[in-house]
Amino acid sequence: MNYNGSLLPSGTPFLDAGSRAFRYGDGLFETMLVQKDQIRLAGYHFDRLFSGMGFLRFAVPPGLTRERLTGEVLELCDRNGSPTLSRVRLVVFRNDGGIFDRANSNPHYVIESWPFPEKAGEHPQKDLVVDVFPEGRKACDPLANLKSNNYLLYLLAARYAGEHGLDDCLVLNSRDTLADTAIANLFYFRAGRCYTPPLTDGGVAGVMRRHLLAAMPGAGFPVEEKTVTIPDLLAADEVFLTNAIRGIRGVAAFRGTRYTHTLTTALCQKLFI
Repeated sequence: MNYNGSLLPSGTPFLDAGSRAFRYGDGLFETMLVQKDQIRLAGYHFDRLFSGMGFLRFAVPPGLTRERLTGEVLELCDRNGSPTLSRVRLVVFRNDGGIFDRANSNPHYVIESWPFPEKAGEHPQKDLVVDVFPEGRKACDPLANLKSNNYLLYLLAARYAGEHGLDDCLVLNSRDTLADTAIANLFYFRAGRCYTPPLTDGGVAGVMRRHLLAAMPGAGFPVEEKTVTIPDLLAADEVFLTNAIRGIRGVAAFRGTRYTHTLTTALCQKLFI
């Protein structure tokens, strides 16, 4: 693994009990796919990361650049002997300091990489079954859009999915409309048009979501950001989920409603990168 620019054996301890990351979840993370020595959607990942560090008031040193982090990610994948595809997790966090400590705002970071199955995510998975996580709600504020280390709600949603035989769980916001899922952003097709919740409804600002919103109109797929309710999803023709690693995944069923995948498959074949 890479800790603050130094390569260390995987599993080397690098936190102590005084770490703000451990105590408060004070940090951000990016999960990235490296394919043929390139980080997929790298620009969007680093836009989100550096924007988030600014929002969280990190004191980013001049030497901590996108170019440096890109080089260190690719070097680590090479050192780990990863094949064509690698999954990378980059975590940026504040280390020791109390909750009112303004002086210690320098970012620490750790990068890990693992082999990723060949061809995973190349075509939309079509058998996902989802439902709604009933035991928590997301706030609709700028913090909700961050890829934050404070991930407890999504962790509980993923655990709920596992306990109930689901592939993922939809997450509601404080207005009882849909924000996203435990690990993905949400889209659906209705009458040939595609919809996804706006970020003002509390979802994480996903990089694959951003890519699709930019690319879909030019490829002949009208798409619109709008508030999405449970009845909207029950009336949809197709539903799919997106994230940076798995790409586009088709949903087969939600609460007794079953979906087709014609447009989702065409979208995946045309725009999945």
